[in-house]
Formats: sequence, C-alpha cells, structure tokens
Amino acid sequence: MKRNTVQRQIILDAIHKLANHPTAEEVYLYVAKTHPTISKATVYRNLAGAAENGEISTAGIFDGAMRFDHRNKEHVHFVCDRCRKLIDLLDFDLNATLTSFGALHITKAELTLRGLCTDCESI
Repeated sequence: MKRNTVQRQIILDAIHKLANHPTAEEVYLYVAKTHPTISKATVYRNLAGAAENGEISTAGIFDGAMRFDHRNKEHVHFVCDRCRKLIDLLDFDLNATLTSFGALHITKAELTLRGLCTDCESI
C-alpha cells in the first residue's frame, strides 16, 4: 500500500474514532500521538480531499474552525448555544421535509439548528 493511502486511512480512522465533529487540528493532534512523523499539512490536505470525494462530510464552521463529520449521509446538526456541543440529529427526516417542496430539484441540504441541549437547559 502506498504511503499516501496509508496516511489517508489513518486520518479517516481518526475521524471515525473521534466521532465528535473534530477540527483538522484535533484530528492532527489525535493522529500525531501514534504517528508523530505525520505533518499537519498532510492531515489538512487529506481531510479536504476526503470531504471533496464524499468519504467524510463537513459539518460547517463552528467557533472559527471547519468541523469534519464521519457521517456522510445527510443529517441535521444541532449546536448548543451555551456549551457549544455539536450534536447529530439522525432522526430528523430532512429528505421528507425537502420533498414537501415539490418540483424543486435539491442536490444537497445542510441544516443546523441552535438552542440549548438537554444538559444546559436543566442548568
């Protein structure tokens, strides 16, 4: 297996293991613990390529940094305004909502809801 392919797989594995919408910096720090020779540029480049190829998705920019998502199936995100947690809302049927618009041809949808998560709401 080529070095680039191995590095890409290490980075994709990190996204899946972190499963918390990490930034490129967080992915780099995670990967560097076990692969200290990997460069930040390699992580950033592979994340961008993986997102472009649909291997992973982006969850948007939150707190000034792009967040990456191991789920590449369309889903809705929720951001807590207090603790800044980014949560996947997998049961929200975005496709059903979009089809209700009838003749529109929607190729991609990104929806982010904001408010207070259940932990912060009880404070």
